[in-house]
Amino acid sequence: MCNVASSLQAALRGNSSPSSKDIKKILDSMGIEADDDRLNKVINELHGKNTEDVTAQGIGKLARVPAGGAVAVSAAPDSAAPAAGSASTAAQEKKDEKKEESEESEDDMGFGLFD
Repeated sequence: MCNVASSLQAALRGNSSPSSKDIKKILDSMGIEADDDRLNKVINELHGKNTEDVTAQGIGKLARVPAGGAVAVSAAPDSAAPAAGSASTAAQEKKDEKKEESEESEDDMGFGLFD
């Protein structure tokens, strides 16, 4: 990922076709050691491509990736509040369960750290 970001950074600076030396210079300035195999792969994949087009394609792909932790809500606006409320209730119940489990595990040991 650092290789791609450095390549795009070089392109934004006006170097439309950065070499491995250019990218290594950018990575070195951040204290990151470049992996030659990955670096060469990035250079080969981006060779001759327009930076704006590559970025637009990447954004399109990221838009299709589901975000974790999303609550499913139906189309009816009135049902959104109960769904969010039930999610917070479920989260609170999980916290309570974890707290009880941690207390039980301490009791199972038969001794305390400061006894």
